[in-house]
Amino acid sequence: MIRGLWTAASGMIAQQLNIDNIANNLANVNTTGFKKSRVDFQDLIYQTIRVAGTPVIQGAQVPTGIQLGHGVRPVATQKVFTEGEIKQTDNPLDLLIEGEGFFQVLMPDGTVAYTRDGAFKKDGSGRVVTSDGFALEPELVIPPDATSISIGTDGTVSVMVAGNDQAQQIGQIQLARFVNPAGLSSIGRNLFRPTAASGNPETGTPGLQGLGTLAQNYLEMSNVQVVEEMVNMIVAQRAYEVNSKAIQAADEMLQTANNLRR
Repeated sequence: MIRGLWTAASGMIAQQLNIDNIANNLANVNTTGFKKSRVDFQDLIYQTIRVAGTPVIQGAQVPTGIQLGHGVRPVATQKVFTEGEIKQTDNPLDLLIEGEGFFQVLMPDGTVAYTRDGAFKKDGSGRVVTSDGFALEPELVIPPDATSISIGTDGTVSVMVAGNDQAQQIGQIQLARFVNPAGLSSIGRNLFRPTAASGNPETGTPGLQGLGTLAQNYLEMSNVQVVEEMVNMIVAQRAYEVNSKAIQAADEMLQTANNLRR
């Protein structure tokens, strides 16, 4: 029964982590470019009391053995990179990636981070930046006299300048992709960093080399489905409750054993 206490306790700990993950998904239901996470579980080591196939008499073997597990543990919180819902906006610097790929963002320490959040803005010098002021990479600067901005599906950026009837190309937005995007490390602010598991980034022009295309005046919203998360929360809550009942039952059995009298 002591084994049962620890086994059920591992289940409660695992479901608590599951609830924490669901809460984070629900908290980011309106976060642009957010990708939901899924918790993966794994059973723990087994105690083998009798090995399957053990001979009992000549010519006969035990068809099944006896093994007792010791609970569960979480082994991964995996990002699910399905595409989120599309929202139309009136901001010419709002960009949507239709397909695979990430925007590249230059961090203050000189490294490059990656995001699906295409809600870009201009800073005081005309650079295209994120909401935190991190510059898009490669750097893109909008002229101060630009009257309109046009961004093609291939990432070509053109502007109309006052006094000029011809569109002027000022830059090219490039995207990056990874062999295993689920291996990226989340650092907050809708940003990811590559790891050894994700592989090195492969950069290129939108629409080529397996990269998605761009859509101007659109944003990709979170891929969190509220109904799905609510169902997952109910399942996790019930699993937590049933594990607590197992602890209670084991405790009552131990109490009964302790109260035995000669």
